[in-house]
Amino acid sequence: MLLIFFSWFMVCSCKHESPSINHIKTFNHQIPIIPAPGVVELKEDKVSFLKKLVFFPFPGNSYVASLIGKMGSITSDSSKANVISHFDSTLVAESYVLDISDKFISIRAADASGLQYALTSLAQLIEYRGMSLPIVHIEDSPKFKYRGMHLDVARHFFNVDEVKKYLDYMAYYKFNNFHWHLTDDQGWRIEILKYPKLQEVAASRKETLVGHYNDEPHRYDGQKYEGYYTQEEIRDVVAYAMKRNINVIPEIEMPGHAQAALAAYPELGCGKASYEVATDWGVFGNVFCPNEVTFKFLEDVIDEVITLFPGKYIHIGGDECPKDTWRKSAFCQQLMKDNKIKDEHGLQSYFISRMEKYINSKGKQIVGWDEIMEGGLAPNATVMSWRGMEGGLEAARQNHDVIMTPGSHCYFDHYQADSDDEPLAIGGLTALEKVYSWEPIPEALEADKKKYILGGQANLWTEYIDKYSKVEYMAYAREIAMSEALWSRRKDYKDFLIRYEMHNDAWKSKGVNIANHLYQVKPKISAGNGKPVTLSFLGPEGMVIDLSSDSGTETIKSNEEFNVIRSGKYSYSSKINNHKGRTSDIFFNLHKGTTASIKLAVEASEKYPGNGAGSLVNGVLGSSQKYGGAEWLGFEGSDCVAVLDFGQSIILKEVKFRFFKGEGQWIYLPRSIEVFTSYDGKSFKSITSTQKISSDTKIAGINIPLNGANTQFLKIKIANYGKIPQGAAGAGHKAWLFVDEIEIN
Repeated sequence: MLLIFFSWFMVCSCKHESPSINHIKTFNHQIPIIPAPGVVELKEDKVSFLKKLVFFPFPGNSYVASLIGKMGSITSDSSKANVISHFDSTLVAESYVLDISDKFISIRAADASGLQYALTSLAQLIEYRGMSLPIVHIEDSPKFKYRGMHLDVARHFFNVDEVKKYLDYMAYYKFNNFHWHLTDDQGWRIEILKYPKLQEVAASRKETLVGHYNDEPHRYDGQKYEGYYTQEEIRDVVAYAMKRNINVIPEIEMPGHAQAALAAYPELGCGKASYEVATDWGVFGNVFCPNEVTFKFLEDVIDEVITLFPGKYIHIGGDECPKDTWRKSAFCQQLMKDNKIKDEHGLQSYFISRMEKYINSKGKQIVGWDEIMEGGLAPNATVMSWRGMEGGLEAARQNHDVIMTPGSHCYFDHYQADSDDEPLAIGGLTALEKVYSWEPIPEALEADKKKYILGGQANLWTEYIDKYSKVEYMAYAREIAMSEALWSRRKDYKDFLIRYEMHNDAWKSKGVNIANHLYQVKPKISAGNGKPVTLSFLGPEGMVIDLSSDSGTETIKSNEEFNVIRSGKYSYSSKINNHKGRTSDIFFNLHKGTTASIKLAVEASEKYPGNGAGSLVNGVLGSSQKYGGAEWLGFEGSDCVAVLDFGQSIILKEVKFRFFKGEGQWIYLPRSIEVFTSYDGKSFKSITSTQKISSDTKIAGINIPLNGANTQFLKIKIANYGKIPQGAAGAGHKAWLFVDEIEIN
């Protein structure tokens, strides 16, 4: 095992209250249940004498019966049973109490969900311990009532059997809401009987982008891509989910992300334009026009949708809606004037509020991405906060329900490891530990508003996920961590890793393409403090690292620092408990800035902090494929202003910069760069500047000559692009600036 016998700290769960963090149980045995239960009271080192389980009764559906069938048999004679379950109305929703004794197992459950979760926990004990069951008392209930997973089937389509696999995995880790993203610019995936062109036209695109959206020039595969679910198939999936106590939330995008629908019914747009289903990714300016034709279409669509989905929520999107066509539309401008609407953001609020009113009239409630707050939040809307936690904070303070799903922790289309051989992803870096550490309720939220945070959700957008095996790779490992982030009141990452490794190995043995990066040790490079660069490797106690370079090979312990005094390739691999990670490389190119001290006027965003300011001068280049990780520093709407102190006057020839460009992801090249010198660190003189910063690729390298400047201090001002222009993805929002190495020679 990766880690051996760490104590597992658990918290008490009383019948009528949430578990109290004041009652902690400690023991030294692995209870391999994920997510971790609230209270676990282990009876010393004893194990049960049970060899075969016989259940009575089984108050549940066919899924519950299948769970039982994998563990034992069912009897109608209580005298022959050694596992008995019953419902207990004194327990809180979704909770259960599981008692395993020498010869008997008792389950008390609050409801059908609680029963399913109890059986799932028992099934996990048997899966990972066999019939050597611990004698144990478990009390368990979820921390949050909303625990969601999302799947985008518009960009790439997954068939019914694959969606059911996704639901089975969700059920195994006690998720209870499936957000099904059914429509977008690249495809309309749900059959609407009244509008057959949605199947005939909107459900297929002529070809698909090859490679990354940021690659230039764009290339396409030339292959028609199509797929949609019939209403009968939708009903089948919904029924399948309900048996697993999972609610299905359909998403019908509006008013943006509508190009596929417009391709089928052009009259839904503003003006006399022709459209085609989008063949690449990003945000498109072709959006629904807020006229009566559009509202009638969407109301008809909703009428059919609500017959298929019995849950209370309909997700209406509301995100990334460019306003250019509305600005240019005489109809929209007159509509705004007639209704005293201030601007196009207000027009979006008008659109959302009107659809909300209709959906409410059908007994349903809307959910929307946090952009639905712009221009005024619809009265009964639930907000999904994806652009950070701020939108959720604001909505909760307005007494609106919130589902937290920030891109920083919950977007599983991001990379999950820093190595360049990871499969293509949209960008960013969201590793297992980061997911596990996430807390959906911000500390800044007032106590009386915390009740509005219903829970959280992880999202899987599929621009770069074209096969279900890649769904498994991108989602499954981090989904295990997310399950505990949303369920368990007390978390212990070291203990989680014990259980995680067991689960990961089991799925891998079943042929599931689940990622495992536990043995890929994470390097940490420290620089920018006026001293030589140091290299260390983060890992658990007992891990050792073989490190080799042109100077030879040596073995260092995890978290031990190693001075890097020569440029070149350094290869490393980790070892622990007979497991060995794969070999990876770091290339150091030391320069005059690597031994300088560096300070930033404004720190990088907490979402993309790298290893602090030192990442800019540590001699290591960031990935050419992704902008997350330890080397790229992200600045959201702010300039990057750095001051370097070389400790003494030196002569400088040039400075080299490296920036990331990804305008579809709101990442822009800087407007300008200006360089200053100083002898005292107080009075600075501008010596050069440039505003000619462009790139045809997603990596921009800029060299600025310094012409032998003699200085002790060097100040660099990299100006953020500012607000994203109209018509582009994220229009009106702050642009991101991503800066890599600042090489000084």
